[in-house]
Amino acid sequence: MSFQERRQSASSGNLPSPAVTQMDQLIDVKKLLLPLLRFKWRIFAFSLLITALTVFVVLSMTPIYKASSMLLIESEQAKAIKIDEVYGINSGQQEYYLTQFEIIKSRSIAQRVFNELDLINHPAFNQPPSWFAELKAQLNFIPEELALVDNQIAQDIAKHQMIDDFSKNISISPVRKTQLVSISYESSDSMLAAQVANAVGDTYIISQLEAKLGMTQKANVWLGGRLEDLRLNLNQSEFKLEQFKVENGLIDVEGVTALDAKELERLSDEITVARSRMAEADSFMAVVRRYGATDISRLESLPEVTSHQSVQNVKREVVLVERKVSELQQVYGPKHPKMIAAQAELIAVQQNLHKQISRLVQGIEDEAETATQNLRALESQFAKAKGAYQNLSTKDTDYQRLLREVDTNRQLFDSFLARQKETAVTGDFDSPVARFTDRAVVPLIPAKPNKKVIVILAFIASLGFAIILVLILDALNDTIKTSDDVEKLLSLRALGYVPKAKKGTSYDDINFAFYDSNLPLHAEAVRTIRTSMSLMAMGSELATIEVTSSNPNEGKTTTSMNLAFAYATMEKVLIIDADLRKSSLGLRFGLPTYQPGLANILSGTDSVDNCIVKDVKPNVDVMPAGAVPLNPQELLTSAQFAKLLTELKTQYGKIIIDTPPVHAVSDALIITSLCDATVLVVKAGQTRSEAIRLTIAKLNQARAKVFGVVLNQFNTKDAQRYQGDYGYYQVYGAEPSIAEPPAKRKNKTKA
Repeated sequence: MSFQERRQSASSGNLPSPAVTQMDQLIDVKKLLLPLLRFKWRIFAFSLLITALTVFVVLSMTPIYKASSMLLIESEQAKAIKIDEVYGINSGQQEYYLTQFEIIKSRSIAQRVFNELDLINHPAFNQPPSWFAELKAQLNFIPEELALVDNQIAQDIAKHQMIDDFSKNISISPVRKTQLVSISYESSDSMLAAQVANAVGDTYIISQLEAKLGMTQKANVWLGGRLEDLRLNLNQSEFKLEQFKVENGLIDVEGVTALDAKELERLSDEITVARSRMAEADSFMAVVRRYGATDISRLESLPEVTSHQSVQNVKREVVLVERKVSELQQVYGPKHPKMIAAQAELIAVQQNLHKQISRLVQGIEDEAETATQNLRALESQFAKAKGAYQNLSTKDTDYQRLLREVDTNRQLFDSFLARQKETAVTGDFDSPVARFTDRAVVPLIPAKPNKKVIVILAFIASLGFAIILVLILDALNDTIKTSDDVEKLLSLRALGYVPKAKKGTSYDDINFAFYDSNLPLHAEAVRTIRTSMSLMAMGSELATIEVTSSNPNEGKTTTSMNLAFAYATMEKVLIIDADLRKSSLGLRFGLPTYQPGLANILSGTDSVDNCIVKDVKPNVDVMPAGAVPLNPQELLTSAQFAKLLTELKTQYGKIIIDTPPVHAVSDALIITSLCDATVLVVKAGQTRSEAIRLTIAKLNQARAKVFGVVLNQFNTKDAQRYQGDYGYYQVYGAEPSIAEPPAKRKNKTKA
């Protein structure tokens, strides 16, 4: 969508369709890639340069070899006798392995390997320091008191630094979920790398064995000293126990106390039974006393009486006799001998029952008295037995205390004696805590630098950096580069462009390229500008055209000349050099510097005819600037200049006025009100959009009729290659050979 179409759409209130918006987005993405395509050779050249420097650096780097050995850390070491309690080792815990890894990485192991291999005299550690190492050494702060002391301290410091550098090249890598650990060392000497990788493992194993041996010897000495003290304590406690047994006449304290305990238990049970019997008798006698001993009928109803066996037997006989009397009463009378006999038998049985109850009461009384006497005897016996048991229990307590002391001293003595024997045995035998599963071999291929990877990464990184840099610079570049930029950023019409000349083209060829038959694209581009202006002026007068720019050296004079040449093919044209401060139009047409011109006319020193050079080109006349005046702005603002233009309009179809840059002076703003159209020349890819906006603002403030913008020095090849508008940037209907340079066409003709 062109600028005019978008402006008409906006004025009519119609919004662009989604398809158009999507197309604009696609075009924007395409233009985002244009800078990359435009600078692709520079991007590749930069990448190749960085890659070449990287190759040079990589080739000068010293190859580093890496050798690795594999060590198996035993979780259970084979021992003659286990004494883990003495060492304080729990090899079943994960912390054990982590501790061993840290021991392998410790500085003490590295220092021991460094000394055993005499690396301080090894060529790999005696190379001349690099410039970076020298700079680092100079930056290190060393106290003055150390610098003034004996040279031995300086040597020790240097050795410590060498050991630190040496340990940094040692790497320990545990294998996950195993008891294996990889020991690696990097060095420029492949043989040294293998030696160090194996030496670290050997040193670790030997150091652990030595540590255990030293611990065993220290434990043996300590246990031996403690063992003698424990032996004396045991003998003393045993002597006290025997002396206590003799003094108290104890043979088997445990047996005696057991018998006394059983006797007390028996007496306690008998006392309980006696108390129960006495209680029963006392309760019965209390009932008897309540009812009286003569009230047999009342006593007969007591449960204590009825439950007695003899009473139950007599009562059973009474029941039988009473049943017999009852049966006889139904048959015989009271005076019948059988009835008399039965009644006599019943009386005898009842009397026997009363006797039995009386005897039972008397027996219970005797039993209560006997129970009381028995209870007193048992309680007296229990008190004596209890006193004896308490006396014996006190002795037993002292005995048990002495016995426990003897047992404790004996256990300590036996334990220390066993530990002492164990340490004596393990001092002669113990298995190593680790062993090699794979020893390091001399590497044949260096581990680093990986030259291929470094070169590839350098190429990719430099390429990415160059791409990002180009995109950033293009994003920051707010210059006007294409016709779309004119319409989008400036909201003006792009009248056309003036193609950029090839390198090596002479100044005259650039100025008069319109007439060069070998450059048809140039002439066609200028005609396009002429056509655009004619369409813009349709329905209005277009006699005077002002050509200006924002800054100097944007090609306004060249554009003025080409625009005059284009109109000259249709009508008579006059070119006026209104840049009275820095004129160049006369020189381009080969006119002498003393040729009178516009300044002479306005100052009244010469006539119009003498100031116009006729037919410098077909239908083209030129009015140079003339003598440089002291007051050019006053001359241009005078009424004489307006009268001059009015007079010249009667003689020429088109008057092209070349004016100074707007930002340099305000001459162009003065002239613009006298012109029918103003053309703003912008140097493609050079002039910033903000400067052009300021120029447009000044022209609008001066009531200029700005027709549009002409892009000067426009690169048509890039536009054709990257934008794909072949018909727009190529002469329509012309053969490709016409647009080619003469040298190429001559070569093709010869061929």
